[in-house]
Amino acid sequence: MAKKRIVVLYGGRADEHPISCVSVAGVLKAMDTERFEPIPVGITKAGQWIVGGEDPRSWDLTGESLPEVTVTPGARPVILDMARGADGFLVGDHADLEPGATPSAASGSLDSLGHIDAVLPVLHGPYGEDGTVQGLLEMMGVPYVGCGVFASAACMDKHFTKILLTAAGIPVAPGITLDARDYDASGEFAADGPSILAQVEAAGLKYPLFVKPSRAGSSFGVTKVEHEGDAAELAAAVFEASHHDWRVLVEQGIDAREVECAVLAARPGDKPMVSLPGEIVLDRPDDDQFYDFDSKYTDASASHVEVPAHLPADVLEHVREVAARAFVAVDGTGLSRVDSFVTADGEVMVNEINTMPGFTPISMYPKAWQASGIGYTELITRLIDGMLPR
Repeated sequence: MAKKRIVVLYGGRADEHPISCVSVAGVLKAMDTERFEPIPVGITKAGQWIVGGEDPRSWDLTGESLPEVTVTPGARPVILDMARGADGFLVGDHADLEPGATPSAASGSLDSLGHIDAVLPVLHGPYGEDGTVQGLLEMMGVPYVGCGVFASAACMDKHFTKILLTAAGIPVAPGITLDARDYDASGEFAADGPSILAQVEAAGLKYPLFVKPSRAGSSFGVTKVEHEGDAAELAAAVFEASHHDWRVLVEQGIDAREVECAVLAARPGDKPMVSLPGEIVLDRPDDDQFYDFDSKYTDASASHVEVPAHLPADVLEHVREVAARAFVAVDGTGLSRVDSFVTADGEVMVNEINTMPGFTPISMYPKAWQASGIGYTELITRLIDGMLPR
């Protein structure tokens, strides 16, 4: 049987670019190459699609610099011909990547990457996990792994995720949404602090607060605000979040444990399967710590993963039930990681839904499935198989 040819997208224009690079390293090394022929296609931070660049299989987060897709001497641009559908992945000459060049201007011709059976977009954040790439592939008629356009877009935006979950009767953390375009950036929002504080007080939010961009991931732009009534501290946090998105959430901190479930519905229409819940346990002796970028990715001593989480069996089952409901509420398909807060009395609130969660071998999503009986390679196989014609 001929191998299925799978374009694996990685990198991208989002802040999460290096996390995508590390995720794809694990995916490419674990993919069943007896059944699939992976075709790695990197996307630079400038948005150029390339093949033939640096091999991502060796990338990790332990070096002096974070991994990045760059234009190397052997790189060639990937150009899409929408009308050709699954045969529309074309390759130009390296000269087409030079500044000022237009596709095929240097070569006058394009080569084909051949027929593509499906795309695995290992992309995190905007321009990859937000429905943009999904819509592009829908227009081309090319099957792809993961949530569709609506679920991807809705879950990328924490504001609208909360609206959908609330409508479905699923509890979320109290908070307000701000439009940072209304504030004076020249003064780093200092003059707007009293107005922002007044909105927080009117909403009755309790401290500490977490201020975060609505459409970003990997804890980029997130600040913990601890001093009640400090308008300057609050304004500075909103200003920091605004570097990543003009829509900013201010949420009440929840005194709870954060527990995460991996959800799998490989084929559209499948009933979602939910893994054993896992928990990120913070190890640094710092009462003010929260799960920031360093804790997640670069400081191995900061945290560890426990699957299943050390909670009573009935609470774990409730977390799984809420995760499945949340996945259905946003019209999820393929995969997602549902992050929840579990309070001391067993209440479960959904914090967010990641439609393309970190996919390194030590990331929560594959680790949760490993603990639930589905290994890393099998998980990748199931996801790809789910999008291929039967």
